[in-house]
Amino acid sequence: MTDLVLSLLPLSLGIVMSPLAIMALVAVLLSRRARVNGLMFFVGWALGVALGLSASFMVLGFFEVHERQAPPLWVPILRLLLGILLVVGAIWIYRRGQAHARAMARASSPGDVTAAAPQLPGWLKSVETFTPGRSLALGFGIFVLNPVDLSCAILAALDVRVANLDATTSLLVMVVFGLIAVLPIGIPVVLVLAKGESATPTLTRIRAWIAGHTSVLNAALVLVIAVLQLQKAVSVFLAY
Repeated sequence: MTDLVLSLLPLSLGIVMSPLAIMALVAVLLSRRARVNGLMFFVGWALGVALGLSASFMVLGFFEVHERQAPPLWVPILRLLLGILLVVGAIWIYRRGQAHARAMARASSPGDVTAAAPQLPGWLKSVETFTPGRSLALGFGIFVLNPVDLSCAILAALDVRVANLDATTSLLVMVVFGLIAVLPIGIPVVLVLAKGESATPTLTRIRAWIAGHTSVLNAALVLVIAVLQLQKAVSVFLAY
């Protein structure tokens, strides 16, 4: 089980380093109701991760992922398609992230943050007046509507299915995977809950570092995940 969890680590990091999620979280934590909105964003994000993992695991359960010593043909095909999607995602993250990251690092208000991230939904520009319900919906939607994040969750569920573990061990592996994916998003939220406005300087430093580095790091990580999935797909195709 430990080996499987370690093999899933790149996928969990691919989720948690999502630039879109980080940009949205920063905007929420700079809003007027930062504590409650930040907490609800975290809850929404956690629900999105849980739903993505559990739904993928259940859907994949309707298919036979083992045929004696090899998985069925649709497994490498799925890996191939998701690998190609992740390659495209890595290129998009890198090309779009650099300019927006520099502008975001200079942002001093939620409006500046959203202006620096035009790929965010238009209604996010009203984040300063967000309600807790809207913050929860944002956290949830940022995950389930992001093809890169959702692809990582699908691939994690696929790897757990292919490992052919018992139900309890499979659940434990996915819980550990989910915790790794949600805890780093929760750390800034806990910081704001504990310190309130006094956490702003720390958040500003964190934001500046993330804004300056996250697009390159995330693009590289997503590319690594894509290459690993493509390699797994090709190796299965060659075995047929």
